[in-house]
Amino acid sequence: MTPFVFNAAQAAAAPCEPGRVSAKIFAQGSMQLRWYAPQGADSQTPHFQDEIYVVVTGRGIFLRGADLLPFGPGDAIFVAAGVPHRFEEFSEDLGVWVVFYGPEGGEA
Repeated sequence: MTPFVFNAAQAAAAPCEPGRVSAKIFAQGSMQLRWYAPQGADSQTPHFQDEIYVVVTGRGIFLRGADLLPFGPGDAIFVAAGVPHRFEEFSEDLGVWVVFYGPEGGEA
């Protein structure tokens, strides 16, 4: 049976897939739940699906397009498909849930 509760500590220990910087924790249809904890710098490129980050630990600045957004634990950040984004000036303990969902190109 598929679990219904996902523990952040267990997710943080999950290995990343080859060529990926986040660990896939769960997938259902077009949705993927991943764990992301960049170290040093965040070199993300725009993604093909819409996504939501939920900050578990850490603080910093999130660059989304031209917007600089301060963030901390408990914050949720939406990024539309194709929009350049990355975490900047973030603390060493940054750990976030990432939810990718919907069709390539994002939802209307």
